[in-house]
Order: sequence, then C-alpha cells, then structure tokens
Amino acid sequence: MAATDLNTVRATIESRLEDELKDTPPTPVVFQNSSYKPTPNSSWCQCLVSFGDSTYQSLGGATSSINNISGIVSINIFTPKGKGSGSNFKIAKRIRDLYNRIIVSGVSFDSPIGPQVLEVSNPEGYFQTQIRVSFDVFEDL
Repeated sequence: MAATDLNTVRATIESRLEDELKDTPPTPVVFQNSSYKPTPNSSWCQCLVSFGDSTYQSLGGATSSINNISGIVSINIFTPKGKGSGSNFKIAKRIRDLYNRIIVSGVSFDSPIGPQVLEVSNPEGYFQTQIRVSFDVFEDL
C-alpha cells in the first residue's frame, strides 16, 4: 500500500463538520489558511486540523508495515457576545456528537474535550469556546 494522503484525512474531518453545520440553523465554517470576515452578531466556527506524532505499529521497512499517525482537530465556536452561552453550547453539542468516539473513513476519533470557554475571543466581539478531538489513522505501507 502507499503512504496515507494527509489531505484525504483532512478532507474527511472537514467535510464531516461542514455537512453537519450547513443544516438548520446553518453555521459558516472557516478552515485553515482561509480568509473570512464574519457577519456582525452571527455565529460561525473555525476548524483547525494538525498532525502530530507518528509511531511504528509493526516491524518492517517502507513496505509491509503499519504506522499510527496522530493528530488533533481544534474547533473554535464563535457566537454573539452578551447573549449568554446557550447558542454556543448548542453548536458545541452538535460537534461533540459528530466526532465522539467514532471511526469515519479510517480516521478514529477519541472522546472530545470541551467546550472550553476562552476568556479572550480572537477575533474580539464574540463569545468563544473550543472543542478539541484527538484522532488516529493507521497507515499501511
């Protein structure tokens, strides 16, 4: 087999989130290295996929062996400031349910962390929480 295509893994993670949040109520999703100017007093999410450690799962060389590729998905949830946390936590529940201990197209997701309230929003003017989900992909070489 060939090495894992990291863009395929990224697309699996991002498309799952985008498909969920396009439903009622629709919530825009912004991905890494994309510019976005939020509409004032609106809700939106930012999805960041980062790859981390790789470890050997079996002995062997560049063929007939298995690696484990680890990573983390960080999803920032932005809702209007000064209106409470309810709408933010509704979006967070949808996201937690989306990734909570499942396997999708060979990507194994762990139990989500959060939503963790961030005291200082970036950009300013929003109530911001963050959900983080670690994941693993087993790469057959």
